[in-house]
Amino acid sequence: MEIVIYSVIAAVISAIVAGFGAYKVVQSRSKSIIREAEAEGEMIKKERILQAKEKFIQLKSEHDRNVNERNQRVKESEQRAKQLEQQMQNQQRDLERRIAENDRLKEKVEGQLQSLESRKEELARLMAEQNSRLEHISGMSSEEAKNILIENMRAEAKSEAAAYINETIEEAKLTATKEAKRIVVASIQRVATETAIENAVTVFNLDSEDVKGRIIGREGRNIRALEAATGIEIIVDDTPDAIVLSGFDPVRREIARLALHQLVTDGRIHPARIEEVVGKVKRQIEEEIVEIGKRTAIDLGIHGLHPELIRLIGKMKYRASYGQNLLQHARETANLAGVMAAELGLNAKEARRAGLLHDIGKVSDDELELPHAIVGMKLAERFKERPDICNAIGAHHDETEMNSMIAPIIQVCDAISGARPGARREVIEAYIKRLKEMEDIALSYDGVVKTYAIQAGRELRVIVGADRLSDAESESLSHDIAKRIQDEMTYPGQVKITVIRETRSVSYAK
Repeated sequence: MEIVIYSVIAAVISAIVAGFGAYKVVQSRSKSIIREAEAEGEMIKKERILQAKEKFIQLKSEHDRNVNERNQRVKESEQRAKQLEQQMQNQQRDLERRIAENDRLKEKVEGQLQSLESRKEELARLMAEQNSRLEHISGMSSEEAKNILIENMRAEAKSEAAAYINETIEEAKLTATKEAKRIVVASIQRVATETAIENAVTVFNLDSEDVKGRIIGREGRNIRALEAATGIEIIVDDTPDAIVLSGFDPVRREIARLALHQLVTDGRIHPARIEEVVGKVKRQIEEEIVEIGKRTAIDLGIHGLHPELIRLIGKMKYRASYGQNLLQHARETANLAGVMAAELGLNAKEARRAGLLHDIGKVSDDELELPHAIVGMKLAERFKERPDICNAIGAHHDETEMNSMIAPIIQVCDAISGARPGARREVIEAYIKRLKEMEDIALSYDGVVKTYAIQAGRELRVIVGADRLSDAESESLSHDIAKRIQDEMTYPGQVKITVIRETRSVSYAK
């Protein structure tokens, strides 16, 4: 029993000792936590103080910057104020100087006015004395002398007026001629079309020589059938990979070319097939002719044409006049006539209509033994064209009398289109020959190195040797060449002679 009590007492004592030890430990930890909290608080305090100092420094720098900027603006304002003050002072001095000058000028002018008044009075007195002397000498009063003078001046004015009228009339004639030339030149410059040179033959290219035999056929039956169906002579010679279609009618040549193309592409070439294909191509060509006529009329802004006239216009594509494509010629004439009529204040649409139809007689289906202008006029009358247009068509080669303002325009534009260099073969040969003669004339002079005829023969450039002619001699040479060309040659318009003398000095750096 005592052992148990002692054991309990010992356990109690042990528990007390253990609790006291735990209390000591807790007390120790509490002090440690308190110290850490105090250290952390001190650190936070220092950080807050540091942040406050940085904020203060930042605010202070911003304040200083604002103060500096304000001071700078104040200084600039003061500087501008000083400049304005200086300018005002300068302007004030300038104004005072001008006022003083004006005062001096005013005094000077007043003095001159007084002098003029006195001179005027003196002049009036002298004129009165002179008039009285003249009246005494001539035995006439001043009124009588004035009337005689007026009559003399009136007669002189009439004479001068008549001379002036004559000069004005001559100047008007010259101006009218110049204006007419300007209108023609402006019309030509505003119309630029390509000229197609048609030939009497068409070359049909082949893929190989074997096709020639198939086109000829057994004993030549295919080629005979093709010639009979198209009216075109087919020439098969030694020309490699080509045959020639010969005939004066471009429509027939085109039918033969297209028919041959279809036959060679299809591969079936025999008389029955040839007749079938040629008939089909003829219908296609007729449709194409009508389409060309419609498109041409639309391009030129011409409406209300009879369908037969549209077909004849399309046929112009396959006709040529001295090597010039007839449709291109008609379009060019129409454009020129429209421009020229507009310049003269006439109806441009009617002028274009007459210009397009002026050569319609060349493609007429009726073989009449009449000039093509008369045939075209009769066709236009048949298809209800206006009388002035019919007259312009019939009179463009003076086959009938002109009775409208459009007729001479069509005649002039037809001549311009057909006669300009390059339009027709006969003209271009003469044109080239004329340019060559012009160059040869200039080249015949001493000191000339090269000659070039440019601007369609309107300008001749002559290059002379700088060591052989002087500037004065070059100027004299241009006059001599111009006079010789004027005396020996026939040419339209005028020719500008430009003599070029150039000195070149060349050295080489080695």
